[in-house]
Amino acid sequence: MNYLLLTLSLTLGLFLSMLLLLEVGRRLGRRRLAKETGAPAGLGAVEGAIFGLLGLLLAFSFAGAASRFDARRHLIVEETNAIGTAYLRLDLLPAEAQTALRESFRRHLDSRLEVYRRLPDLAAAKAELARATQLQAEIWSQAIAACREGGGQAATMLLLPALNAMIDITTTRTLAAQMHPPTVIFVMLFGLALAASLLAGYGLAAVGSGTWMHRIGFAAAVTVSVYVILDLEFPRLGLIRVDAFDQALVELRDSMK
Repeated sequence: MNYLLLTLSLTLGLFLSMLLLLEVGRRLGRRRLAKETGAPAGLGAVEGAIFGLLGLLLAFSFAGAASRFDARRHLIVEETNAIGTAYLRLDLLPAEAQTALRESFRRHLDSRLEVYRRLPDLAAAKAELARATQLQAEIWSQAIAACREGGGQAATMLLLPALNAMIDITTTRTLAAQMHPPTVIFVMLFGLALAASLLAGYGLAAVGSGTWMHRIGFAAAVTVSVYVILDLEFPRLGLIRVDAFDQALVELRDSMK
């Protein structure tokens, strides 16, 4: 299923479930009020604990997702700089060795851009990533051979570390894209949202039936927060995206004439 459709379905399901539990909680509260007067002892402490835990979980989940989103954008800039630096240092090699390496760089950068264009097709993206890794191995072999044949000490000391940084950033970006909170965190988030809805509806029982705006507002606020957290966690698949930062790599590719 398309990720955007899946996320929208989950959050819509959460929204409707919260509205349902708000109404269930309100009816349970009305039934209790019909039998007895006064709130049960300790109910406020339970509500405070559930709502406090939900607020903390939402806050920490959002902060973590936003931090990882910024880190992924920063890694795009780092890769652009790493590839650009290594490409410029090809000038240290003999002229006859530069042509093949520059062409390999162009194909490698094309492949790196294609990896993220293939998403959300994970199989195609992984295949393109394997191709980019193979091109990196070819670039490294070509650079080693060129340094041995006449690149000199300057080329060896400056070019090879730059190539190593260019290769390392690929692994860093790949792992960063796979770094997400454990699934149990999202399960807890959904579960606490539903539990808070039931308690909120129970607490609204004494107010009467004219609380529909409050119920919709509560459910919408939590649901939108959850949706934003999910979208920030997967910034290549939803509405919140890091694609605009790929323009730095595109511009670098255009400069490789």
